[in-house]
Amino acid sequence: MDIQQAVKTVLANYAKFEGRSGRPEYWWWVLAYFLAAIVAAFVGGMLGMGELVLNLLTLALLVPNIAVGVRRFHDIGKSGWWLLIGLIPLVGWIAVIYFAVQPSQGPNQYGEGPQGPAA
Repeated sequence: MDIQQAVKTVLANYAKFEGRSGRPEYWWWVLAYFLAAIVAAFVGGMLGMGELVLNLLTLALLVPNIAVGVRRFHDIGKSGWWLLIGLIPLVGWIAVIYFAVQPSQGPNQYGEGPQGPAA
């Protein structure tokens, strides 16, 4: 999976909170979102709109960010509610990153596992 395919997959599953997302899909999405945020902040600054453009991007991609996070937690066998641990300052983000880097497990209560690209 490459960055383009990950972005298409996440946006196609915009509000899908069931199922699983593998590490490549999740981390490519995080990178794409980070790069889009940098561009949005730059464009907003150039247009004299301050943080408006960045805030609009954040709001527009809030649901897919949560959905891919929930599916990533499902992939390691945890409930999506564990994503809320990220609300704890500093320690929560460290925990979310720790869980997000864990390898995919075999079949679990959330499904068979993320499907790779069709060959």
